[in-house]
Amino acid sequence: MFETLSEIVRHRALVWSLVQRQLAVRYRGSVLGFVWTFLNPLCLMLVYTLVFSLFVRDPSIAHYGTFVFCGLLPWIWFSSALLEGSNAIVGGGTLITKALFPPQILPAVVSLAHAVNFLLSLPMLVPFLIQADRPFGWALLALPVVMAVQFLLIFAIVLGVSALNVHYRDVQHILGNVLSLWFFVTPVIFSVDSLKSRHWIFTLLIAKVNPMGVLAESYHEILYWGHFPNWRNLLVVFLGTLVILVVSHSIFRSYRDGFAEEI
Repeated sequence: MFETLSEIVRHRALVWSLVQRQLAVRYRGSVLGFVWTFLNPLCLMLVYTLVFSLFVRDPSIAHYGTFVFCGLLPWIWFSSALLEGSNAIVGGGTLITKALFPPQILPAVVSLAHAVNFLLSLPMLVPFLIQADRPFGWALLALPVVMAVQFLLIFAIVLGVSALNVHYRDVQHILGNVLSLWFFVTPVIFSVDSLKSRHWIFTLLIAKVNPMGVLAESYHEILYWGHFPNWRNLLVVFLGTLVILVVSHSIFRSYRDGFAEEI
């Protein structure tokens, strides 16, 4: 596994070049181009705010739209990276067939490209936080830590899923449906506190077992409430991510020799 990661570091110039190319071609041909980086999450926020503020809004949360936005941006990063990442190796077929090309670079490129996209969209949240009179304090220092854990989680999942998808093309379709369910068990449009008094088992699954549940709650704590996240829960997610990385690397290593033949 460390050899795989060292290969990515060794080819960092190639990785960054492919990341730049992916960012450049993402909206090529569209009229608004890179503006869609900001419009897509804004439109989603408006839809979710309109629908869920009418039906399941938590009355304890003021400025509900801003609250949703704080969890929606990292969720978009997570879900879009996994969906695109599942096709990373299949989509890079022309590179995979080259004898000296390290295939583990492609999942890393997708993960990094979506991380850059998230960083570029993050400043869009600032006006909403100011308008909602949210506190900007020392808790913001924890934001890079949460982002680093999420990036590692994304890369760990993409590494395994992209390898499986080369041999079993159903994986990308299954993943899309799993993410639809995953969204509704992740505290993006609701707070964990609103469930504690009624559904303790559901709360346990969201707050402890679901890694994106812990990360989404961490973003809410830092950005919306101005508090430091729960470090113990974050450590558990980090350790769980390392386990996922080991498993994904094992899957990747098992299938990598057949990539060129399958593609």
